[in-house]
Amino acid sequence: MEQDNGNYSIGLDIGTTKIVAIIGKENEYGKIEVLGIGRSKSLGVHRGVVNNITQTIKSIQQAVEQAEMNSGLKIGSVVVGIAGQHIRSLQHSDYITRANSEEVINEDDLDKLCNQVYKLVMLPGEEIIHVLPQEYKVDGQAEIKQPIGMYGGRLEANFHVVVGQVSSIKNIGRCIKSAGLDLANITLEPLASSDAVLSQEEKEAGVALIDIGGGTTDLAIFKDGIIRHTAVIPFGGNVITEDIKEGCSIIEKQAELLKMKFGSAWPGENKDNEIVSIPGLRGREPKEITLKNLSKIIHARVVEIVEQVYVEIKNYGHEEQKKKLIAGIVLTGGGSQLKHLKQLVEYITGMDTRIGYPNEHLAGDSDEEIASPLYATAVGLLMNAVENKDKNKAYEEGMAAEEGREMVMEGAPSETATQGTVKKERKSVFDKWSEKLKDFLDNAE
Repeated sequence: MEQDNGNYSIGLDIGTTKIVAIIGKENEYGKIEVLGIGRSKSLGVHRGVVNNITQTIKSIQQAVEQAEMNSGLKIGSVVVGIAGQHIRSLQHSDYITRANSEEVINEDDLDKLCNQVYKLVMLPGEEIIHVLPQEYKVDGQAEIKQPIGMYGGRLEANFHVVVGQVSSIKNIGRCIKSAGLDLANITLEPLASSDAVLSQEEKEAGVALIDIGGGTTDLAIFKDGIIRHTAVIPFGGNVITEDIKEGCSIIEKQAELLKMKFGSAWPGENKDNEIVSIPGLRGREPKEITLKNLSKIIHARVVEIVEQVYVEIKNYGHEEQKKKLIAGIVLTGGGSQLKHLKQLVEYITGMDTRIGYPNEHLAGDSDEEIASPLYATAVGLLMNAVENKDKNKAYEEGMAAEEGREMVMEGAPSETATQGTVKKERKSVFDKWSEKLKDFLDNAE
């Protein structure tokens, strides 16, 4: 197997139903070329949270081995997604006063402001995962999207802060380390999915992304190109399967197959005489289930999930003209493949709805299967990994240039040295979580 030569990146989606490892690289047209994909049944994860370390490690190793076999490449470090019912988000405003308002605002000022937010005191056992700047204010002038290059003494910003349970995040880190992998970065799954399936125009116009997974349903709302709200609802496709299992008195495997093959979110379309026969267990009589009854069970649970999501959308303020989500709703994730779900969501919310496929960012010759909504999060994580690699590369090139300049300018004032430390500091903001996790895991051994 070819060793990690730095040309490719890896995204690892640890879901409740499945674990997906996806290897890819950016081609000359800026599209993602998938080199290999591995998938395994997720056995140790419940509602997006690891509840069995040993089984999760095994599932990760299976997915990774499959991806390595498919690509002929060796997996080293991965970008991992995080979701689960412990995730919450909040809005926060903060400011810094600049020492010299005669100098223009640069990236270091933005980093300093972001760093300040990371120091916010959270509830016991919680940690900040993402600090996402929204609009900036410079000396009271509001609605500035990019303040770099402007003059000003006081720099303010509104932030969308994503918070998660420390123990849950560390458990994911432990699983990755024990599976023999390095953690390159950790990112929120709805953000990864939104990178994969939303266009910039939709983010500008206002859009709600609903990612229906096995254990959770994730929501991300964008407006004016900026993330405005995120939420994780602790229900997904698995509860629908559970309801079918209970309602029809059949085993889980049969319930899942029924849902995928004959399931519909709209009970009106099935006739009373449409019946499916299911083999009985160990020589028992086969069971006959009407499709109308099946879709009634599915409909009841889907309505509950969609209504919970709609409450979150209304909490953001979708009714107000200023916050109207013109691009409506985009559904993705494995659960979005349920028949007639799009129509049901439109009926409940009154908003335009489409199914989101992650094919826009994939190279033209990609496998059709990967362009399924099922892989939206995994493709988004791979895109994140590619972007991180580019940032790291730019950082390393910058550092090399600095060192070269320092050698030439020996004896000159140590301004270059300070620039070097500034660059280091910027990298630490960018790698904040992974650095923290690595330290924790190394100390735990």
